[in-house]
Amino acid sequence: MDTTRVQVNCVKILKVLADETRLRVLEILMDEGPKYVGEINAILNLEQSLLSHHLQVLRRAKLVVQQRDGKAILYSLAPEVEVTTNKALNLGCCILSFI
Repeated sequence: MDTTRVQVNCVKILKVLADETRLRVLEILMDEGPKYVGEINAILNLEQSLLSHHLQVLRRAKLVVQQRDGKAILYSLAPEVEVTTNKALNLGCCILSFI
């Protein structure tokens, strides 16, 4: 295993997760399952453009995936994101627990 590549990837993921809103989005999807953008926004109460930005950052980091349902977009955790039995996210380089 190339530890340098793992470290670089870990740094990128942790930078993405350094934002409280993105952490909250992941926590919502982990606890409640897939959600439409409007449902996420009802919980977070953000401007639509700001939420869209955060979701785009999470998509680029391959932490969430989107699925179009007509005009609506459904977001869920990416299949590569492992949720542990303790309700934590195994990011490969570390485990992120929501306490």
